[in-house]
Amino acid sequence: MTKTCSHLDQIHTVRPSARGCEECLRIGSAWVHLRLCRTCGHVGCCDESPHRHATRHFRATAHPTMEGYDPPEGWGWCYVDEVFIDLGTDTTPQDGPIPRFI
Repeated sequence: MTKTCSHLDQIHTVRPSARGCEECLRIGSAWVHLRLCRTCGHVGCCDESPHRHATRHFRATAHPTMEGYDPPEGWGWCYVDEVFIDLGTDTTPQDGPIPRFI
């Protein structure tokens, strides 16, 4: 049986909170890829990054879905159901240039 995301109704159009990982920019740390919370617009770094801020955001807020954001990749992830989501063309435009670190 194929698992599906039971939180598709909680995917919202959001405005990105920062032009990079919000917390990494604050502490001057590098990141690998960015993830965008599709509940509130928080921009955090992926689990390959040193601080894993996107997953930390999920644990702190229980916001279930995120988008692969840098570059916009057309996919999302549901932390609760642990499944990928095909966003197709429902990707969030970047709010200006994203700094590169790694």
